[in-house]
Amino acid sequence: MRNIFLTISFIFTVSFLSAQETKKGILNIKKIGFLYNYANEDNILFDDLDYTYATYIYKLQAFYDLGTWKNWGIELIVQPQIQIIKHQLTNIHFVLPSEEDYKNKRTEFTTPKTIRLYAFELGFALKREIFKNLDVRITAGLGVAKIETRTERLAKGFTFIENGSLGLSYKTTKKTALYIGSNIGHVSNLDFKTPNNGYTFLGFEVGITYLLK
Repeated sequence: MRNIFLTISFIFTVSFLSAQETKKGILNIKKIGFLYNYANEDNILFDDLDYTYATYIYKLQAFYDLGTWKNWGIELIVQPQIQIIKHQLTNIHFVLPSEEDYKNKRTEFTTPKTIRLYAFELGFALKREIFKNLDVRITAGLGVAKIETRTERLAKGFTFIENGSLGLSYKTTKKTALYIGSNIGHVSNLDFKTPNNGYTFLGFEVGITYLLK
């Protein structure tokens, strides 16, 4: 219920800001960009021995200026994306004999898979200049997605994605900037379907932005 409440609150906040700020002409696209992210479950924070999971994420980005707060710039980032996931169950006993058709499921889920996930994500970013042309950026994102293949941990179809990032953006010219950062992500469906063990992963990301105005 807490996750559902946060999801509804997030969507409401975005809708409210859009309705208010569009009147002032603030929510015109300020920048466009492209972001590449690589992440997996085998890292210093998450190392699940039951499965392997690596994701390659490609995001198109549109940045909207929401103003400032205590010397921090605030941006809304609209991020349609595709995720290419490499996944395999490595602990055959994760699928219990009590499950229906468990033998076939074990065979299916221990076979390596390439999975595609399509998502639409909204992110809120706080940015602040720490040196000339160098900004620190903190981003929190939430999105809806569709995953095309079922696994032992997540049902096929509708799901959610959640992301948190910390990185640096360096202005290379008056119009362009390069970004590098780290990312923690999670994929689950809020128990709309079973199974819903989900995935949590850590990775790095690089991107480029172009200023339109």
